[in-house]
Amino acid sequence: MSIGQVFPSQYETQLAEKANRLTQLVHSVCATTPELYRSTPEHFRQRAEFRIWHNGDDIYHAMFDPQSRQPVRIDYFPVACKLIADFMPLLLKQIQFNHELRYKLYQVDYLATTSGELLVSMIYKRKLDEQWIAEAEKLTTELATSFNIRFIGRSRKQKVVLSQDFVTESFVVANQILRYQQVESSFTQPNAGVNQQMLQWAADIAKQLKGDLLELYCGNGNFSLALAPYFNQVVATELARSSIKSAEYNINLNNINNVKVLQMSAEDVAAALVAGSSLKHIELADLALNTVLVDPPRAGLDPATLALVSGFDDILYISCNPETLAANLDVLAKTHQVEKLALFDQFPYTHHIETGVWLKRR
Repeated sequence: MSIGQVFPSQYETQLAEKANRLTQLVHSVCATTPELYRSTPEHFRQRAEFRIWHNGDDIYHAMFDPQSRQPVRIDYFPVACKLIADFMPLLLKQIQFNHELRYKLYQVDYLATTSGELLVSMIYKRKLDEQWIAEAEKLTTELATSFNIRFIGRSRKQKVVLSQDFVTESFVVANQILRYQQVESSFTQPNAGVNQQMLQWAADIAKQLKGDLLELYCGNGNFSLALAPYFNQVVATELARSSIKSAEYNINLNNINNVKVLQMSAEDVAAALVAGSSLKHIELADLALNTVLVDPPRAGLDPATLALVSGFDDILYISCNPETLAANLDVLAKTHQVEKLALFDQFPYTHHIETGVWLKRR
Protein backbone atom coordinates (compact mmCIF):
# COMPACT_ATOMS: atom_id res chain seq x y z
CA MET A 1 0.00 0.00 0.00
CA SER A 2 1.26 3.50 -0.80
CA ILE A 3 1.44 5.46 2.44
CA GLY A 4 -2.04 6.59 3.38
CA GLN A 5 -3.78 5.35 0.22
CA VAL A 6 -6.25 2.55 -0.52
CA PHE A 7 -6.92 0.43 -3.59
CA PRO A 8 -10.43 -1.03 -3.41
CA SER A 9 -10.06 -2.88 -6.72
CA GLN A 10 -7.23 -4.91 -5.14
CA TYR A 11 -9.01 -5.63 -1.88
CA GLU A 12 -10.25 -9.16 -2.64
CA THR A 13 -6.84 -10.17 -4.01
CA GLN A 14 -4.97 -9.05 -0.90
CA LEU A 15 -7.56 -10.72 1.34
CA ALA A 16 -7.17 -13.99 -0.57
CA GLU A 17 -3.40 -13.77 -0.09
CA LYS A 18 -3.86 -13.35 3.65
CA ALA A 19 -6.23 -16.31 3.77
CA ASN A 20 -3.72 -18.45 1.91
CA ARG A 21 -0.92 -17.39 4.27
CA LEU A 22 -3.00 -18.20 7.35
CA THR A 23 -4.06 -21.55 5.88
CA GLN A 24 -0.45 -22.51 5.25
CA LEU A 25 0.65 -21.49 8.74
CA VAL A 26 -1.97 -23.60 10.57
CA HIS A 27 -2.34 -26.49 8.08
CA SER A 28 -0.70 -28.98 10.44
CA VAL A 29 -3.52 -28.62 13.01
CA CYS A 30 -6.43 -27.36 10.91
CA ALA A 31 -7.47 -28.66 7.50
CA THR A 32 -10.28 -26.15 6.97
CA THR A 33 -9.91 -22.83 5.19
CA PRO A 34 -10.70 -19.79 7.33
CA GLU A 35 -14.02 -18.00 7.29
CA LEU A 36 -13.38 -14.51 5.94
CA TYR A 37 -14.75 -11.43 7.67
CA ARG A 38 -14.23 -8.46 5.39
CA SER A 39 -13.51 -4.85 6.10
CA THR A 40 -14.90 -2.01 4.07
CA PRO A 41 -12.17 -1.33 1.47
CA GLU A 42 -11.83 2.33 2.47
CA HIS A 43 -12.55 4.58 5.46
CA PHE A 44 -12.20 1.71 7.93
CA ARG A 45 -10.02 3.04 10.77
CA GLN A 46 -11.51 4.84 13.77
CA ARG A 47 -8.06 5.75 15.05
CA ALA A 48 -5.09 7.49 13.38
CA GLU A 49 -1.86 9.19 14.47
CA PHE A 50 0.23 11.68 12.49
CA ARG A 51 3.33 13.76 12.83
CA ILE A 52 2.79 17.42 11.99
CA TRP A 53 5.26 18.93 9.55
CA HIS A 54 5.95 22.68 9.39
CA ASN A 55 7.32 24.29 6.24
CA GLY A 56 7.19 28.07 6.41
CA ASP A 57 3.53 29.04 6.57
CA ASP A 58 2.55 25.56 5.36
CA ILE A 59 1.59 22.83 7.82
CA TYR A 60 0.60 19.26 7.00
CA HIS A 61 0.07 15.75 8.35
CA ALA A 62 2.86 13.27 7.72
CA MET A 63 3.57 9.57 8.12
CA PHE A 64 6.94 7.87 7.85
CA ASP A 65 7.71 5.49 5.02
CA PRO A 66 8.85 2.23 6.70
CA GLN A 67 11.52 1.63 4.04
CA SER A 68 13.05 5.07 3.53
CA ARG A 69 12.06 6.36 6.99
CA GLN A 70 11.31 9.68 5.34
CA PRO A 71 8.16 11.70 6.07
CA VAL A 72 5.37 11.41 3.50
CA ARG A 73 2.90 14.27 3.20
CA ILE A 74 -0.72 13.22 3.78
CA ASP A 75 -3.30 15.64 2.39
CA TYR A 76 -6.20 13.18 2.52
CA PHE A 77 -6.30 9.88 4.39
CA PRO A 78 -8.94 7.48 2.99
CA VAL A 79 -7.75 4.76 5.38
CA ALA A 80 -9.43 6.64 8.23
CA CYS A 81 -13.18 6.81 8.73
CA LYS A 82 -14.87 9.65 6.87
CA LEU A 83 -15.16 11.72 10.02
CA ILE A 84 -11.41 11.74 10.61
CA ALA A 85 -10.45 11.98 6.93
CA ASP A 86 -12.71 15.00 6.34
CA PHE A 87 -11.74 16.72 9.59
CA MET A 88 -7.95 16.51 9.14
CA PRO A 89 -7.58 19.24 6.48
CA LEU A 90 -10.15 21.38 8.28
CA LEU A 91 -8.14 21.29 11.51
CA LEU A 92 -4.98 22.44 9.74
CA LYS A 93 -6.87 25.24 8.03
CA GLN A 94 -8.20 26.39 11.40
CA ILE A 95 -4.79 26.45 13.12
CA GLN A 96 -2.48 27.40 10.21
CA PHE A 97 -2.27 31.04 11.26
CA ASN A 98 -3.14 30.57 14.95
CA HIS A 99 0.18 30.90 16.76
CA GLU A 100 -1.00 29.47 20.09
CA LEU A 101 -2.42 26.29 18.55
CA ARG A 102 0.28 25.79 15.93
CA TYR A 103 3.51 26.74 17.71
CA LYS A 104 5.66 23.63 18.27
CA LEU A 105 2.75 21.30 17.46
CA TYR A 106 4.47 17.97 16.99
CA GLN A 107 1.76 15.32 16.54
CA VAL A 108 -2.01 14.94 16.26
CA ASP A 109 -3.91 11.77 17.22
CA TYR A 110 -7.52 11.15 16.22
CA LEU A 111 -10.06 8.81 17.82
CA ALA A 112 -13.58 8.61 16.37
CA THR A 113 -16.73 6.56 16.85
CA THR A 114 -19.22 5.24 14.34
CA SER A 115 -21.84 7.48 15.96
CA GLY A 116 -19.90 10.67 15.20
CA GLU A 117 -17.85 11.49 18.31
CA LEU A 118 -14.34 12.77 17.67
CA LEU A 119 -11.47 13.15 20.13
CA VAL A 120 -8.39 15.05 18.94
CA SER A 121 -5.12 14.98 20.91
CA MET A 122 -2.68 17.75 20.01
CA ILE A 123 0.85 17.00 21.19
CA TYR A 124 3.45 19.76 21.60
CA LYS A 125 7.13 20.24 22.30
CA ARG A 126 6.40 23.06 24.74
CA LYS A 127 4.48 23.66 27.93
CA LEU A 128 0.80 24.53 27.41
CA ASP A 129 -0.55 27.55 29.23
CA GLU A 130 -3.79 29.45 29.78
CA GLN A 131 -3.53 31.08 26.36
CA TRP A 132 -3.45 27.67 24.69
CA ILE A 133 -6.50 26.59 26.71
CA ALA A 134 -8.39 29.74 25.70
CA GLU A 135 -7.64 29.22 22.00
CA ALA A 136 -8.49 25.51 22.15
CA GLU A 137 -11.80 26.28 23.84
CA LYS A 138 -12.54 28.93 21.23
CA LEU A 139 -11.81 26.42 18.44
CA THR A 140 -14.07 23.85 20.09
CA THR A 141 -16.91 26.38 20.18
CA GLU A 142 -16.38 27.35 16.53
CA LEU A 143 -16.55 23.71 15.43
CA ALA A 144 -19.34 22.60 17.76
CA THR A 145 -22.11 23.34 15.27
CA SER A 146 -20.64 20.84 12.80
CA PHE A 147 -18.75 18.32 14.95
CA ASN A 148 -19.19 16.48 18.23
CA ILE A 149 -15.57 17.17 19.08
CA ARG A 150 -13.29 17.26 22.11
CA PHE A 151 -9.68 18.44 22.26
CA ILE A 152 -6.85 17.31 24.51
CA GLY A 153 -3.49 19.06 24.76
CA ARG A 154 -0.35 17.13 25.62
CA SER A 155 3.27 18.00 26.22
CA ARG A 156 6.03 16.51 28.34
CA LYS A 157 4.51 15.50 31.71
CA GLN A 158 1.38 17.52 30.91
CA LYS A 159 -2.14 16.59 29.84
CA VAL A 160 -4.83 19.25 29.42
CA VAL A 161 -8.38 17.86 29.11
CA LEU A 162 -10.91 20.48 28.05
CA SER A 163 -14.00 18.34 28.66
CA GLN A 164 -13.33 14.58 28.76
CA ASP A 165 -10.63 12.25 27.53
CA PHE A 166 -12.79 9.51 26.03
CA VAL A 167 -15.44 8.76 23.45
CA THR A 168 -18.27 6.23 23.68
CA GLU A 169 -18.56 3.66 20.90
CA SER A 170 -21.60 1.45 20.26
CA PHE A 171 -21.79 -2.01 18.72
CA VAL A 172 -24.77 -4.22 17.99
CA VAL A 173 -24.20 -7.86 18.97
CA ALA A 174 -27.05 -10.38 18.79
CA ASN A 175 -29.51 -7.48 18.41
CA GLN A 176 -28.25 -5.92 21.64
CA ILE A 177 -26.63 -2.47 21.75
CA LEU A 178 -23.39 -2.43 23.73
CA ARG A 179 -21.63 0.82 24.62
CA TYR A 180 -17.92 1.11 25.27
CA GLN A 181 -15.84 3.88 26.76
CA GLN A 182 -12.70 4.31 24.66
CA VAL A 183 -10.05 6.38 26.42
CA GLU A 184 -7.48 8.55 24.67
CA SER A 185 -4.10 6.80 24.30
CA SER A 186 -5.51 3.44 25.48
CA PHE A 187 -5.79 0.45 23.16
CA THR A 188 -9.01 -0.11 21.23
CA GLN A 189 -9.65 -2.14 18.09
CA PRO A 190 -9.09 0.37 15.25
CA ASN A 191 -11.52 -1.13 12.71
CA ALA A 192 -14.98 -0.78 14.28
CA GLY A 193 -16.81 -2.63 11.52
CA VAL A 194 -14.58 -5.69 11.75
CA ASN A 195 -14.55 -5.55 15.55
CA GLN A 196 -18.34 -5.84 15.56
CA GLN A 197 -18.04 -8.92 13.34
CA MET A 198 -15.49 -10.39 15.77
CA LEU A 199 -17.85 -9.87 18.68
CA GLN A 200 -20.73 -11.47 16.80
CA TRP A 201 -18.54 -14.45 15.80
CA ALA A 202 -17.56 -15.02 19.43
CA ALA A 203 -21.16 -14.60 20.62
CA ASP A 204 -22.42 -17.18 18.10
CA ILE A 205 -19.94 -19.69 19.52
CA ALA A 206 -20.69 -18.77 23.14
CA LYS A 207 -24.38 -19.62 22.56
CA GLN A 208 -23.28 -23.24 22.20
CA LEU A 209 -21.29 -23.33 25.44
CA LYS A 210 -22.13 -23.46 29.13
CA GLY A 211 -20.81 -22.74 32.59
CA ASP A 212 -18.50 -19.82 33.38
CA LEU A 213 -15.93 -17.96 31.30
CA LEU A 214 -12.37 -16.98 32.16
CA GLU A 215 -10.99 -14.22 29.95
CA LEU A 216 -7.32 -13.25 29.84
CA TYR A 217 -6.09 -9.94 28.40
CA CYS A 218 -9.61 -8.45 28.54
CA GLY A 219 -8.63 -4.85 27.74
CA ASN A 220 -11.60 -2.51 28.13
CA GLY A 221 -14.04 -5.42 28.22
CA ASN A 222 -14.46 -5.66 24.45
CA PHE A 223 -15.35 -9.37 24.49
CA SER A 224 -16.42 -9.56 28.14
CA LEU A 225 -19.56 -7.49 27.60
CA ALA A 226 -20.56 -9.23 24.37
CA LEU A 227 -20.23 -12.72 25.86
CA ALA A 228 -21.72 -12.03 29.30
CA PRO A 229 -25.27 -13.12 28.31
CA TYR A 230 -24.09 -16.65 27.50
CA PHE A 231 -22.29 -17.54 30.74
CA ASN A 232 -23.30 -17.65 34.39
CA GLN A 233 -20.20 -15.69 35.40
CA VAL A 234 -17.36 -14.02 33.50
CA VAL A 235 -14.03 -13.52 35.27
CA ALA A 236 -11.91 -11.18 33.15
CA THR A 237 -8.29 -10.28 33.86
CA GLU A 238 -6.03 -7.53 32.56
CA LEU A 239 -2.73 -6.03 33.69
CA ALA A 240 -3.07 -2.40 32.47
CA ARG A 241 -4.80 -0.28 35.11
CA SER A 242 -6.26 2.15 32.55
CA SER A 243 -7.94 -0.74 30.73
CA ILE A 244 -9.26 -2.15 34.02
CA LYS A 245 -10.89 1.20 34.83
CA SER A 246 -12.50 1.34 31.37
CA ALA A 247 -13.74 -2.25 31.67
CA GLU A 248 -15.36 -1.50 35.03
CA TYR A 249 -16.89 1.68 33.60
CA ASN A 250 -18.27 -0.27 30.64
CA ILE A 251 -19.74 -2.99 32.83
CA ASN A 252 -21.69 -0.35 34.75
CA LEU A 253 -22.57 1.56 31.58
CA ASN A 254 -24.28 -1.53 30.17
CA ASN A 255 -25.87 -2.65 33.47
CA ILE A 256 -24.10 -6.01 33.40
CA ASN A 257 -23.92 -7.81 36.74
CA ASN A 258 -22.16 -11.11 36.00
CA VAL A 259 -18.71 -9.83 34.96
CA LYS A 260 -15.87 -9.36 37.42
CA VAL A 261 -12.63 -7.70 36.29
CA LEU A 262 -9.33 -8.37 38.05
CA GLN A 263 -5.99 -6.65 37.65
CA MET A 264 -3.79 -9.70 37.19
CA SER A 265 -1.30 -10.91 34.62
CA ALA A 266 -2.01 -14.11 32.71
CA GLU A 267 1.00 -15.68 34.44
CA ASP A 268 -0.42 -14.88 37.90
CA VAL A 269 -3.81 -16.28 36.93
CA ALA A 270 -2.15 -19.47 35.72
CA ALA A 271 -0.24 -19.82 38.98
CA ALA A 272 -3.39 -19.26 41.07
CA LEU A 273 -5.39 -21.82 39.13
CA VAL A 274 -2.64 -24.42 39.34
CA ALA A 275 -2.38 -23.86 43.09
CA GLY A 276 -6.15 -23.96 43.49
CA SER A 277 -6.12 -20.64 45.34
CA SER A 278 -8.65 -17.85 45.01
CA LEU A 279 -8.41 -15.12 42.39
CA LYS A 280 -8.51 -11.94 44.47
CA HIS A 281 -11.38 -13.10 46.72
CA ILE A 282 -13.15 -15.06 43.94
CA GLU A 283 -13.40 -18.67 45.07
CA LEU A 284 -12.53 -20.89 42.12
CA ALA A 285 -14.36 -23.83 43.67
CA ASP A 286 -17.63 -21.92 43.24
CA LEU A 287 -17.16 -21.53 39.48
CA ALA A 288 -17.59 -23.90 36.55
CA LEU A 289 -14.78 -22.51 34.41
CA ASN A 290 -15.30 -24.59 31.28
CA THR A 291 -14.37 -21.92 28.71
CA VAL A 292 -11.40 -19.59 28.38
CA LEU A 293 -10.96 -16.67 25.99
CA VAL A 294 -7.48 -15.31 25.29
CA ASP A 295 -6.53 -12.24 23.26
CA PRO A 296 -2.77 -12.06 23.87
CA PRO A 297 -0.19 -9.57 22.58
CA ARG A 298 1.87 -10.36 19.49
CA ALA A 299 4.18 -12.65 21.45
CA GLY A 300 1.32 -15.11 21.92
CA LEU A 301 0.84 -17.31 24.99
CA ASP A 302 3.76 -18.14 27.24
CA PRO A 303 4.28 -21.81 28.28
CA ALA A 304 2.53 -21.42 31.65
CA THR A 305 -0.54 -19.81 30.11
CA LEU A 306 -0.57 -22.43 27.35
CA ALA A 307 -0.63 -25.13 30.01
CA LEU A 308 -3.44 -23.30 31.78
CA VAL A 309 -5.73 -22.92 28.78
CA SER A 310 -5.17 -26.52 27.69
CA GLY A 311 -7.12 -27.57 30.78
CA PHE A 312 -10.37 -25.96 29.57
CA ASP A 313 -13.09 -27.70 27.57
CA ASP A 314 -13.37 -24.83 25.10
CA ILE A 315 -10.83 -22.22 24.06
CA LEU A 316 -11.56 -19.03 22.14
CA TYR A 317 -8.23 -17.69 20.89
CA ILE A 318 -8.09 -14.22 19.30
CA SER A 319 -4.70 -13.59 17.71
CA CYS A 320 -2.99 -10.58 16.15
CA ASN A 321 0.07 -12.60 15.07
CA PRO A 322 -0.45 -15.72 12.92
CA GLU A 323 3.12 -16.93 13.48
CA THR A 324 2.84 -17.13 17.27
CA LEU A 325 -0.73 -18.44 16.90
CA ALA A 326 0.54 -21.31 14.74
CA ALA A 327 3.19 -22.17 17.33
CA ASN A 328 0.62 -22.11 20.15
CA LEU A 329 -1.82 -24.25 18.14
CA ASP A 330 0.87 -26.90 17.66
CA VAL A 331 0.88 -27.28 21.45
CA LEU A 332 -2.88 -27.03 21.96
CA ALA A 333 -3.55 -29.58 19.21
CA LYS A 334 -2.33 -32.28 21.61
CA THR A 335 -5.45 -31.79 23.72
CA HIS A 336 -7.89 -29.89 21.49
CA GLN A 337 -9.17 -29.82 17.94
CA VAL A 338 -10.04 -26.76 15.89
CA GLU A 339 -13.79 -26.29 15.49
CA LYS A 340 -13.76 -22.91 13.75
CA LEU A 341 -11.11 -20.72 12.13
CA ALA A 342 -11.80 -17.12 11.14
CA LEU A 343 -9.78 -14.34 9.53
CA PHE A 344 -10.87 -10.85 10.55
CA ASP A 345 -9.43 -8.28 8.16
CA GLN A 346 -8.79 -5.54 10.72
CA PHE A 347 -5.91 -4.07 8.70
CA PRO A 348 -6.58 -4.03 4.94
CA TYR A 349 -3.63 -3.49 2.57
CA THR A 350 -1.12 -4.57 5.23
CA HIS A 351 0.43 -7.92 6.12
CA HIS A 352 -1.29 -7.93 9.52
CA ILE A 353 -3.78 -10.74 10.17
CA GLU A 354 -6.32 -10.96 13.00
CA THR A 355 -7.51 -14.51 13.63
CA GLY A 356 -10.19 -16.19 15.69
CA VAL A 357 -9.99 -19.88 16.63
CA TRP A 358 -12.44 -22.05 18.53
CA LEU A 359 -10.82 -25.16 19.99
CA LYS A 360 -12.71 -27.97 21.72
CA ARG A 361 -11.22 -30.64 23.95
CA ARG A 362 -10.70 -33.92 22.13
